[in-house]
Amino acid sequence: MIKWKLICLTAVILFSVTDEVKAGDNSPVYPDAGSWNTFSISYALNKKFALLFTEELRLRENYSRLNLFYTNLGVEYKANKYFKTSLVYRWIDKYLDNDNFSFRHRLMWDATIKYPYKNFTLSYRHRLQVEGRNLLSSMSGFMPEWYSRSKFELSYKITEKLGTYIATEFRYQIHDPRSIESEGTWHRIRYQGGFDYELTDRSKCGVYYLIQHEWNVSSPENLYITGLEYSLSLKREPKAKN
Repeated sequence: MIKWKLICLTAVILFSVTDEVKAGDNSPVYPDAGSWNTFSISYALNKKFALLFTEELRLRENYSRLNLFYTNLGVEYKANKYFKTSLVYRWIDKYLDNDNFSFRHRLMWDATIKYPYKNFTLSYRHRLQVEGRNLLSSMSGFMPEWYSRSKFELSYKITEKLGTYIATEFRYQIHDPRSIESEGTWHRIRYQGGFDYELTDRSKCGVYYLIQHEWNVSSPENLYITGLEYSLSLKREPKAKN
């Protein structure tokens, strides 16, 4: 009973914070639909450390136009079943309206806490990210953007292979020289729900739906995203004894 009260209280707090941070913003909002398609590999070096690789392709303008694609390379450290942290570098190719690409470099530090209870898992992930863009082709390329992102997730294991989840993520702008109007404010929230299915003991696929709202920015946009995911979990095999 206490666990359920905690889960319900968390949901109430999240929706209350959302209403409060969005209050008073009457800027016109532009809707758009798109898709995010992700392939990822986790390669366990041992019980504590793993190498991470991800490729993602995103479409926008009602699935009709390329938005971006990115590559993640990183390392993850799992302290125990409750806590893990990772450091990831992301190369981003952002497709622009003038048919050129903007090349961006992002560094992300994640810290995740999980609390499993029977078939439920409640988790919180904090991400600190810094990003630069067009480093060698723009005078402002070395002016970094800093963001803090907080994500809450509740998952439920339906069967041995099938699971579902809901999640909410808030983004806070620490500093962005290209978006001064959002300086020191919460300006984006994401709602996400989906299903994951284990194909084998080393692979799984997933589908989700994500809604993103923006405020406190010059041109706020609402995104409605369908996502597809496929992931592999590999590990280094021990050397055979002679």
